Amino acid sequence: MIFSKKWWRAAIVRALRTVAQAAAGLLPAAVTVEQVDWRLVAGSALLAGLVSLLTSLGGLPEAEEQAETRP
Repeated sequence: MIFSKKWWRAAIVRALRTVAQAAAGLLPAAVTVEQVDWRLVAGSALLAGLVSLLTSLGGLPEAEEQAETRP
């Protein structure tokens, strides 16, 4: 069921993974750590997390599988 406790848990886990992946993907663009534009990395990663949450509104297989096994 959408917006259940299990749905929120699955959506947040998915969004956090997306944030980490987006941040990690932007780091190699700089030669050294001092050259990293941390505001750009943080903003892009947070935007990716927001998009992940919005995408989860379409359905989360992790949450749906758990709901289907209940009698």
